[in-house]
Amino acid sequence: MSDAETRAPDETPSNDGNEGNEGNEGDGGNDPGHTGDDETSRPEADITMTIWEHLGELRSRVFRAALALFACTIGCWAFHEKIWNWLQKPYVDLWLARKFPGPPEFQTLGPADIFVNYMRLSLVGGAILAAPVIFYQLWSFISPGLYSREKRFIVPFVFFSTALFLSGVAFAYYVAFPFTFSYFFSLLGPVGDQGAVLTQRLTQDLYLDFATTMLLAFGFVFELPLFITFLVMAGIVTPGQLVRFSRWAILLSFILGAIVTPGPEISSQLAVSLALIALYFLSVLVAFFVAPKRSKDDDDAKAAS
Repeated sequence: MSDAETRAPDETPSNDGNEGNEGNEGDGGNDPGHTGDDETSRPEADITMTIWEHLGELRSRVFRAALALFACTIGCWAFHEKIWNWLQKPYVDLWLARKFPGPPEFQTLGPADIFVNYMRLSLVGGAILAAPVIFYQLWSFISPGLYSREKRFIVPFVFFSTALFLSGVAFAYYVAFPFTFSYFFSLLGPVGDQGAVLTQRLTQDLYLDFATTMLLAFGFVFELPLFITFLVMAGIVTPGQLVRFSRWAILLSFILGAIVTPGPEISSQLAVSLALIALYFLSVLVAFFVAPKRSKDDDDAKAAS
């Protein structure tokens, strides 16, 4: 009998064992590097970064956002007089409607005040125009720590964050400003029987502070649905918890509405409060769509406990 024939029986079990191992590897078997999870249910890449690499990434994102802000600020400076005319219009219109004596005045108290105020106005306008780029850089910085399915939200995030911010700015300008100025003007006029008159002589600096603070504050408040969406996606809160907290959210909305729109006029308070309540329940609705799905094992463990 030849040597090849005598070795054949001994090699057969070895080949079968290899085929079995290959079959196990194909099925995922006991290979510790294999998981049955779908790619969208785990991070794209588990890359370890040092603190200096994180700081370098942050510096890069901040630089790009600052570059967009600088470019938009320069663009707004070219139209600073038109922007100022737009910003003062609600105040001027209500002043003339009240028929106060003389035109409204915006004084400057120093030689360089007008330049500084126009520069601040251009900076705020630049921040509003650069909002899409700023939100995109923010998302790009935090996206490496997100799951693959969450990274797909970059376009909706940039779109809705910008839309909500601009909606808040528009709400402050077209709704909050008229109500607020109307109430403040109602406090002016004759006081007492001796002919004393309360009037108003604003400086440009004071009006700019008040108006831009209101615009930016409402812009950030209108980001509430996006903020709650992040909390839900991170598993910090659940849609059920948001529903249970709704009664307190309604109360807080009316309290904030009373603070933002002072005075006895109920219509202004309702306008602001109802807008905040609508934002909250919009957040609850979105939460049901973005909430992470619980596995069957989690449900069984919760039921057992």
